[in-house]
Amino acid sequence: MNKETNKLLKKHTKLVHSEMMKVTSHVQKDKQEWVINTIMIEDCNIPFKYKRKEKYKNLTGARVNLTYYPSIETVAGIEMEVMNVVRIKRY
Repeated sequence: MNKETNKLLKKHTKLVHSEMMKVTSHVQKDKQEWVINTIMIEDCNIPFKYKRKEKYKNLTGARVNLTYYPSIETVAGIEMEVMNVVRIKRY
């Protein structure tokens, strides 16, 4: 891990850092001024979400480092666990 990641993890206790995770699915949706990205990771049933200003190349099949925290979203009255990505780095 680099210095920036270590600083984030020490400052925010709920953050989790994972390395060399394989992306199995990547979807990008335009929402006004932001592009909402949702990725699925191999051997994990929970979606990882993050925002970008512009569309990004498809990450399907790529290995990534993720720094994220768990949260709960309510969709159509159903609570779902979601991982909110703070940092993502492609290999």
